[in-house]
Amino acid sequence: MNIEDFNFYLDESLIALYPAEPRDNSKLLHLKKNNTITDSYFYNLPDLLNKGDTLVINETKVIPTFLKGHRYRGVNKANISINLIKKINQHSWDVLLKPLRKIKVGDNIEFEEVIGFPSVCAKIISINDENIVRIQFTINSLSLDDWIQKIGNVPLPPYIKSKRPIGENDVASYQTIYAKENGSVAAPTAGLHFTDSVMNRLEEKGINICKLTLHVGTGTFLPIKTDNILNHKMHSEWGQLDSNSVDILNKTKKNGKKIIAVGTTSLRLLETACNDNGFFSSYEGETDIYITPGYQFKAIDSLITNFHLPKSSLFVLVASLYGIENIKNAYKHAIDNMYRFYSYGDVCFIEKND
Repeated sequence: MNIEDFNFYLDESLIALYPAEPRDNSKLLHLKKNNTITDSYFYNLPDLLNKGDTLVINETKVIPTFLKGHRYRGVNKANISINLIKKINQHSWDVLLKPLRKIKVGDNIEFEEVIGFPSVCAKIISINDENIVRIQFTINSLSLDDWIQKIGNVPLPPYIKSKRPIGENDVASYQTIYAKENGSVAAPTAGLHFTDSVMNRLEEKGINICKLTLHVGTGTFLPIKTDNILNHKMHSEWGQLDSNSVDILNKTKKNGKKIIAVGTTSLRLLETACNDNGFFSSYEGETDIYITPGYQFKAIDSLITNFHLPKSSLFVLVASLYGIENIKNAYKHAIDNMYRFYSYGDVCFIEKND
């Protein structure tokens, strides 16, 4: 299956640099089972659901993983930007680092001093074929987590940071209102549209809110670089689905009601924790599930998700759910009608298309 089957043209002007204000005023494109498309707004989400349906949200919380430091070699100094992408152990992280040409294995990156912490530096341990750099910090895990919270900045996607500075508003707007568990290096963006008003209306209508945690890594958003999409290697992410959530989900199934995943992160963990008969078990651990056309969805009936990059594993996922040509037609409608794309953009409500 060729990657060009999942390509489309998107004008740069449609890439959102700021979120809708208020959040729930983002546009919502409803993709129905019969391949019809309806334009709406996110604040109308409760009208698309029925009493007894279950909405599954990801409670992961974005940590401030964008760091700035300096590499010294004698009197030579280089400014270094670091995006933490995955914690490896008590001292080490895998990171994306720029400019990569300015560092080599064995170099040390020094950081500004933070009140209450010792001076911190990070040693370059390795650089792999995908240009992912492993660094080892000089402080232990507990102190390191606290230090990152103090010195780190909001990890906005590079296409936003290259166009505008990070603002104070981004600290709140790049976090879901229900974020709880520290661990993500990127936001579960489908959840960014929720407001207290929408949540209250869902509760009043009798919609179940089911919670899970999947810590988002940047690998989820990387474009596929192989010609055949089946040769793409999916990065793993840690997730947890507890017994209380399992009970809600299985009861929803038994009652013949619908399960709606908020975001591809929720969907991927639900599909991982679901058996062939469509019922769930508790789960804790890594998942590297990679969903491509032909996949038989067992866990969910619908998906709420933002508009994704061409040639990305996320666009492949939504094509698997709704059909390649159907999703291309839907994206063309979105482009023609000036929907806003990517992390701060608008949203799709996609019904599983059998």
